[in-house]
Amino acid sequence: MKLLITGGLGFIGSNFIRYILNKYQDYEVINLDKMTYAGNPENLRDIENNPGYKFVRGDICDKTLVTNLASGEKPDAIINFAAETHVDRSILDPEAFIKTDIFGTYTLLEAFRKHNIEKFLQISTDEVYGSINQGKFKEDDFIKPNSPYASSKAGADLLVRSYFKTYNLPVLITRSSNNYGPYQYPEKLIPLFITNLLEDKKVPLYGDGLNVRDWIYVLDNCSGIDTVLHKGKIGEVYNIGADNEKTNKEITEIILKDLGKDNTWTEHVEDRPGHDFRYALDFKKIKELGWKPEHNFKEAIEETIEWYKNNQNWWKKIKSGEYLEYYKKQYHL
Repeated sequence: MKLLITGGLGFIGSNFIRYILNKYQDYEVINLDKMTYAGNPENLRDIENNPGYKFVRGDICDKTLVTNLASGEKPDAIINFAAETHVDRSILDPEAFIKTDIFGTYTLLEAFRKHNIEKFLQISTDEVYGSINQGKFKEDDFIKPNSPYASSKAGADLLVRSYFKTYNLPVLITRSSNNYGPYQYPEKLIPLFITNLLEDKKVPLYGDGLNVRDWIYVLDNCSGIDTVLHKGKIGEVYNIGADNEKTNKEITEIILKDLGKDNTWTEHVEDRPGHDFRYALDFKKIKELGWKPEHNFKEAIEETIEWYKNNQNWWKKIKSGEYLEYYKKQYHL
């Protein structure tokens, strides 16, 4: 099977590519990535010489490039990880999110529509549902996004659905809860807090820290996406969760304890505008395909903290700006 994976140098995309090439020795992966600030070639340095892997630098909004890849490479499936994803950035500058997340998805769908590609899998997020105080979101619940980021992902989801309804194209959508694990860009809560503490810096906790998220280890999300790709019913949405609900305060305390720090290392900062209080997913639907999360939260978060301890060169280059400057010169960005 040949997969065109977009955004494969990012956190989840790079973990998924490694997962796929390790699991399926006869699969081929073409990785299309624009190499924005979060698209880091170091994330896949260990597999860049794998004969089943090919990297193409480019933008999913580039119609000519996307069309040429679809017609020339003839992939069996497109899996769209490419997106602007950081909520805080979307509040400061929504335009890039609208362009990449919506127009970029449209560009991919058009290439998919005009060429003989078997499946299109859109990687989405639980944030499209909005916030829920009690209970859990099901796949057929109304989507009520509350940030420009979540709205851009919701718009992409609706566009994907429309191509199924209008053109009868074989599409699938996954919506996962909050991911954590190796290679996550250190502006997200868990890697930011770990790396700050390793640098003897305080951690900025929004508001009272009582916002709740369900945390899923990135490799569990990868196996869930793999399951939906191969077993999912065309036209359907699948939630991927882990039943690991934690407040941001609880996550902070876990990281502090593991790194031998006390609560004086926490700095409460003004809450984010429109900050959703709680996300929670009902994921019975994907369980019916035979999938379930395999990683224990306590063990996986400890392994994640250990990874950032052991790979300080990776994240220090990012936080210092050294990585970005190097690759701007290397790839004439």
